[in-house]
Amino acid sequence: MAGYLIGLMALAALASAFVGIWRARNKRDAAGGAKSHSRPIYHGLNAAIWTGVPAFVFILLWLLFQNSVIDALVIASFPGSDQLSGPQQDLLVSEIRQVASGNIFKEPSPEVLAAVDHLRSLESLATWAMVALVAALVALGAYFGFRAIEHRFRARHSVERSVTWFMMFSSLVAILTTAGIVASLVYEALQFFARVPVTEFLFGLRWEPQIAIRADQVAGQGAFGMIPVLFGTFVISALAMAVAVPTGILSAVYLTEYAGERFRAVVKPLLEILAGIPTIVYGFFAVLTVAPAVRSLGLAIGIDAAPNSALAAGGVMGVMLIPFISSLSDDAFAAVPRAMRDGSYALGATKGETIRKVLLPAALPGIVGGVLLALSRAVGETMIVVMAAGLIAKLTLNPFDSVTTVTVQIVTLLIGDSEFDNPKTLAAFALGLMLFIITLGLNLIALRTVRKYREKY
Repeated sequence: MAGYLIGLMALAALASAFVGIWRARNKRDAAGGAKSHSRPIYHGLNAAIWTGVPAFVFILLWLLFQNSVIDALVIASFPGSDQLSGPQQDLLVSEIRQVASGNIFKEPSPEVLAAVDHLRSLESLATWAMVALVAALVALGAYFGFRAIEHRFRARHSVERSVTWFMMFSSLVAILTTAGIVASLVYEALQFFARVPVTEFLFGLRWEPQIAIRADQVAGQGAFGMIPVLFGTFVISALAMAVAVPTGILSAVYLTEYAGERFRAVVKPLLEILAGIPTIVYGFFAVLTVAPAVRSLGLAIGIDAAPNSALAAGGVMGVMLIPFISSLSDDAFAAVPRAMRDGSYALGATKGETIRKVLLPAALPGIVGGVLLALSRAVGETMIVVMAAGLIAKLTLNPFDSVTTVTVQIVTLLIGDSEFDNPKTLAAFALGLMLFIITLGLNLIALRTVRKYREKY
């Protein structure tokens, strides 16, 4: 119902825009064609904003609190609910909603069936109340929007203020979302560090999080040293960047400075197709083609290579990252003014000297941005590592050996039968927090590097 309601509200706002434009033109003609402060399009936009925005905000707030209020009313009317704890009430609400949706796993009790009927009646009442209130807000907003259409009304200023407030709201949402993610990571990580010493996590050399989470399970005591996991992440990321960075930057240089227009028009789209291939396809390619080839190569040169290796995962990941670096570097080279190239040639520099001493310093911010984007993608990649590198955390520099990464361990820790008050599960949040801090540090280093070495023009 909410989707249909938002669609009807959007149609009402669009209709208000056309009606507002028509009314503004009529008022202008009635005034003898005298020059008004704002064009009719701004009066229409102002009417559309008054019609749609308040109702849309109301719908979002209503949907945000509707289920919580209905659940509280259902629980309050359930017999004996005041004697249940918070988790027990949550389980009861879940059971009532499951029965209401038709997912019945056992015969519900009469009290649950009565609660289901109460839930459905409350949801129906809430839906019709929302429809009535939204319709009233749309009508009231349209009234105020049309009433504001006057010859000297500063409609353009009103629209610009609305757009400014919308941009401020969008920025605030982005900031609050980031703060919420960081706060959740910090909170859960502190819960983990209350059970596992920080020194063991930061400096431990064993990662074996197989710890019992139920009384009937048999498992070890667990070891939560993050050094092997972090080391595997850096090994695979370094191998991927060793493939992607030179190939991406050199291909961008060739396409920008050496290739003809017809060749560039064909090769650049083909190169960017690599960015659209799903990572699962790269994972299949790595495990079925590259990993056996790497193992055969290792055995041929006398190295005991594992079936899953860091070299296979890092090499395929590097191929996946080439379009990110190449495309952004190509755009950075193309943005350098032509006058800088011509000035370098006029002073007697060769094409290679111009590329090294003029283009690369001028395009450094764009190149660093592409490298950082590729590095972030490499650090956060999971599927290729799961399929081609393995799940065993090892402290090794041997590219022919199997390793694991932070993201793979986070996935493995959060799937299956997990409880969020257990060190095994909470370790995922500690790993995520460390990964966030490391990525933030890399970004700060890159920003300082760009400020120090870039050429301003």
